[in-house]
Amino acid sequence: MIESIETILADVPTIRPHKLSVATMHTQTLVLVRIRCGDGIVGWGEATTIGGLSYGEESPESIKTNIDTYMAPLLVGMAADGVAKAMAKLRKAVQGNRFAKCAIETALLDAQARRLGVPLSELLGGRVRDALPVAWTLASGDTARDIDEAEQMLELRRHNIFKLKIGLREPMADVDHVLAIKRALGDRASVRVDVNQAWNETDAVRAIAALEAGGIDLVEQPVKAHDGAALARLTKRFDVAIMADEALHGPHDAMALARNDAAGVYAVKITQSGGLLAALEVATVARLAGIGLYGGTMLEGGIGTAATAHVCATFPELAWGTELFGPLLLTQEVLREPLVYRDFQLQVPTGPGLGVEIDTDRLQSLRRH
Repeated sequence: MIESIETILADVPTIRPHKLSVATMHTQTLVLVRIRCGDGIVGWGEATTIGGLSYGEESPESIKTNIDTYMAPLLVGMAADGVAKAMAKLRKAVQGNRFAKCAIETALLDAQARRLGVPLSELLGGRVRDALPVAWTLASGDTARDIDEAEQMLELRRHNIFKLKIGLREPMADVDHVLAIKRALGDRASVRVDVNQAWNETDAVRAIAALEAGGIDLVEQPVKAHDGAALARLTKRFDVAIMADEALHGPHDAMALARNDAAGVYAVKITQSGGLLAALEVATVARLAGIGLYGGTMLEGGIGTAATAHVCATFPELAWGTELFGPLLLTQEVLREPLVYRDFQLQVPTGPGLGVEIDTDRLQSLRRH
């Protein structure tokens, strides 16, 4: 039986300012959900987002309020091992709130996998890989600093895929910044960009042409999420891969984008999809439509990152790797043992459930009261 559902906000400083077109982050607010079950098993989930309401329509505070006020009372008392029934009840009674629903589903699946003594990936069809390539985001906005940071990551064998957050400056100034970094790194690394919807279509055409000529491998969400027609035109116009991110809010969006040939790559995010099982449906649509997959992040801590890793470990193809570096951007760790990054990859946890244990004392010290 589900005995209690608790939502915890924890404010963790980042190792450096993280500049996106929608916000500059100095602190990340982790949104963690703890579900206690009648058999003594505890499951954890995460619903972390970016920049308050600047990224999406759910904020840390709204997620906590909606779980505590509306969702938890619906589920407390239900069978803890009936994950599908619990989520069906939640979907019927609560509109939207994808991030909140994802955290609850993750916690229920974590608990169930622990109950069965298997890794969470085994409840999702079984893993086909034990490690995932991981990109690092260069987002200081300073060209020399970004190059130094990339060189350090290559030397440490931690990352050889780099994604640059752009969109704050005039488009061609951003292009000059990106191409200077690509020239410095050469063939030693894959360089990609994330525009976070900042360009109009005219600017996107001019900038993407220059990025493609300069050897950039991928352009993520160059135009507004609602402008699927522009995204499709850019995808058809250029050879460089165009990736849908903010335009992709679950399986229905995945299907609509696929019908319109509107993207060559999907950024699969468990929270944006509304849960782990919905993220698997997004991946299935992509596979059937010949669209590449990329494991996306909302800059979660160890819990959400582990959950996405279990999902991505089940993908038969993962052509574009992942960006599951969230915990590495934070100055504090909420896990007893951090996730393992080595040889440019994240090692997918192998223990029961998510395969991670929470440092409850440290979490208590970070918790917002």
